[in-house]
Order: sequence, then C-alpha cells, then structure tokens
Amino acid sequence: MDRVLIFDTTLRDGEQSPGISLDVGEKLEIAEQLARLGVDVIEAGFPIASDGDFEAVGAIAKTVRGPVIAALSRTGFKDVDRAWEAVRHAERNRIHVFIATSEIHMTKKLRMSHDQVKNEAAAGVARAKSYTDDVEFSPEDGFRSDPDFMCAVCQIAVDNGATTLNIPDTVGYGVPEDYGKLIAYVFDQVKGEFIVSTHCHDDLGLAVANSLAGVINGARQVECAMNGLGERAGNAALEEVVMAIHTRSDYYEGLNTGVRTEELARTSRMVSRLTGYPVQFNKAIVGRNAFAHEAGIHQHGVLEDRETYEIIDAGLVGQEAAQIVLGKHSGRHAFADSLSKMGLHLQGDGLNQAFVRFKELADRKVEITEADLEAIVAEELGTGAVHKYTMVNLELEGGTNRTPHARVILTDGSEKCEGEGTGNGMIDAAIAAIAAATGTDGDLTEFHVSSVTRGGDALGDVVLQLDVNGVKASGRGVATDVVEASARAYLSAVNKIVRLSDRPGPRERAVGP
Repeated sequence: MDRVLIFDTTLRDGEQSPGISLDVGEKLEIAEQLARLGVDVIEAGFPIASDGDFEAVGAIAKTVRGPVIAALSRTGFKDVDRAWEAVRHAERNRIHVFIATSEIHMTKKLRMSHDQVKNEAAAGVARAKSYTDDVEFSPEDGFRSDPDFMCAVCQIAVDNGATTLNIPDTVGYGVPEDYGKLIAYVFDQVKGEFIVSTHCHDDLGLAVANSLAGVINGARQVECAMNGLGERAGNAALEEVVMAIHTRSDYYEGLNTGVRTEELARTSRMVSRLTGYPVQFNKAIVGRNAFAHEAGIHQHGVLEDRETYEIIDAGLVGQEAAQIVLGKHSGRHAFADSLSKMGLHLQGDGLNQAFVRFKELADRKVEITEADLEAIVAEELGTGAVHKYTMVNLELEGGTNRTPHARVILTDGSEKCEGEGTGNGMIDAAIAAIAAATGTDGDLTEFHVSSVTRGGDALGDVVLQLDVNGVKASGRGVATDVVEASARAYLSAVNKIVRLSDRPGPRERAVGP
C-alpha cells in the first residue's frame, strides 16, 4: 500500500483530556468536519463508558457518511455488544477491541495471567467479528510489553478475525528507532492478512516521530487526533503526521493520505472552540504563528520569495502565507510593504520618521496592528515636513498628594533644549514643559483623545488644536501612554507654528491635521 490511513481519535482519546466534555451535538459537528477533512476512520467514542457516549456514537453512525465509524470496546461481551449497538447503523462500521499485554498492566490493573489475557483477546475479537468484518485489535501498553507475548496475543486476534493490529505506545515511552523496530517485529512474527497501525502518546514529545517511524517500517494506519489532543500530553497530532508525509514524500517514498489538507486549519479551529483547548501560537501547521514572520531578515526573505522561509504552502493547509507580523524585530522592508498593502505610501523623510516612531512603539507594544500603523502614519503626515523639534525624553512625577511635574528634553537637530513645568495633571504638566523648552506657548482650543485598538497596550490617539497669537495649528500624537501621546500632539502643533513663523511673506492662519 502506498496509502496511509488516518484514524482520527479526537472524539474518543481526545475527549478524554481533562476538562473536555462534548455533548452529542458538538461531537456530531466535529465528526461531520472530520468527514469533510477526509479522514479514513473516526473513532467516535467508547459506548460502554456512559449513556451520553453511546448516544453520540449512535448519532454519528447514523448521520456521518464517508469514513468508517469505529467504537472502542474492551474484550468483555457486554462491551462488545454495546459497541456494536452504537455503530451498527453506520455506512461502514468497525469495532476496536483492546486488552493490555504489559506485565504492569496485567498484574496491577487486570489481575490476569498470560493465558487469561490470551483467552480474553480470542473471545472478544471473535464476538466482534460475529457482528462486523472490520475488527481492530490493540494490545494496550504494547511498547512496554514483552514483544514475543504481545505478538502471540496479536496472532490470536488475527486468527479470530482481526483485520487491523494497532500497536500502542500507551504511555509515550518509546523512541523512534525502537518503536520502528517493534512494528517491523510484528510483521516478522504475526502471520496473516492485516494492516498494522500506530497509536503513540506524546509524553516525551515523540508521538509524531514514533508514528512516522512506524510508517517507515510498514505501518499503514496512524491513530492521531486534531491538535494533538488526548490523555496526559496527548496523541500524535493529525495535522503534523499528514503534512510530514505530504511535504517529505521524497523521504516517505511516495506515500500519501486521503486528507483534504486545505481543511486542516478550519478543523483545528473548530476542535479548539468546542473543546475549550487553545492551540499554542507556535503549533506546527495550524498555530497562528506557523506562517508568521517578525524578524526583519525573515520578512525581507519571504517578501522576495515565500520559499526562503516557508517549506509548506500555507494555502494548502487553509492558512495565510507569509504573514508579516510587525514588532520590534521587523525591518524597513516589511514596514514599507505593510504600509503599501494598506494603500499608505510614504517616502523619504516621512518614511524614515514613521519607521522611527514605529520602532519606538514596538519596544512597548507586542504587536503593531493595521490600526496602529494608520495612526502612526496619520501623525507623520500631519507634520507636513520634517520636525524642527524632536522629543528625546519625557519624565513625569506626581501622585495624589503631589503637584504633577514634567521635565522634557528636545532636540532641534543641532543641540538639545530642556524645559520643566507643572500643571493640574500630568498632561497639563507635560504641555507646560514643552512650552518652556520651545518658547512657544498658546491656548489649547480643542483636545480629543481616543483609543486606537483595545487592551492595556492600546495606542492612545490625541488630536488637539493650538492657538498662538491668532495662528492655529493642529497636532496629532500616538503612544501607548496617553500623556506621552498628548505631549507628542502638542509638540507636533508647535512644530507647525514654528515653521509658519519662519516662512517668509503672509502666513497661513490655519494648518490642518
């Protein structure tokens, strides 16, 4: 076979994650999306576990078409009968029977002898086979089992009708080389017609690597879950297994899956929303940062050619390619490109000054949004020319029992000028300090402050109008601190007043924002 079957256990092992409890409607919604995704098998639940699980498996079996609908069952007849009752109406059904074969599980949990385990496996698989031709058998904790005993139990399962043998690394103890060898050993020791499957947990962060090692050694079914959900550290992540096989088909010798990869991101979001388990930002394939770039060197590269830093076509998994995230590591290329895509075109000094302001804000704000960029550009466009005065430093002091005090250091290009001031509040004090430093004082005739975005690090956007001896000029300032934004807006207006004063001939009586 050159086809690797994808057995999705999001609704069974994934739902066993602490804190997840899906109702029938939610399970059905996910199952329908998994069918659209194109998985081969949906393990819909463990019917004997609860009436709710039985009802959900039954609803999925009756409704969802395309994938095989599987139900998990222990070897006891009551379990097997309940599983069959739940999946009997499926277009294609499967009963998945399991029993532990490791010494610790047999001794401490099952309290069974080796012969008892063999007898249970034979009876449970035969019972399942009496209901359906599609029977899967799992020796639980297979990786930690004595391989010869485990293979003997698997042989009994095949002799009684099992068509799939799943070799679980139930506790995530395996490493790829050893797990791959175990899969190969099963092929050597067990005779008959069957597919070998993998089921690997991620306790050591090796679930995907172990699963792929199994594939290299002949496994043609991988049990996995969306977003890597599952007991403890979770299962092999479906999206990672699928895209590893797809992207490195050269290494996996032309193997493929039937998954519609463009549905991966949508499926991931749905599972995250309904389970309440968030997807980590840097999660491979489906994480929000999987195709995002903040470092200037990376941004420059992907703007020239996506493949410089992206090995997967983001559209292939339902993501957006070459997402440029503007932050403190971003470079001028990404900044200018982002402005251009927004229809904002700055050149020369205007671009340089906007970039400097962007860098200043990025040191304090984790991510710069389009709204932030618009505010920065509006501030720079509002100057109309190069500033005479540029703010170097602003220090503020105050409190409930202290008069607000401000000290500002400005530069006019050749030298620094300082000023201090007090006021009724921090903004008033900052404005007084700037007036003292520039020697330009006037009346504030308008003052408006608003939030550009939401959250504690949102930019404050201040627009004001200054009247100095009848000459009016508006100023705009943005910063994560509203006092600083107000100071920048006042300084912007002062710069305009100074330029008007230096201009020969009749002066404009008003300057727009």
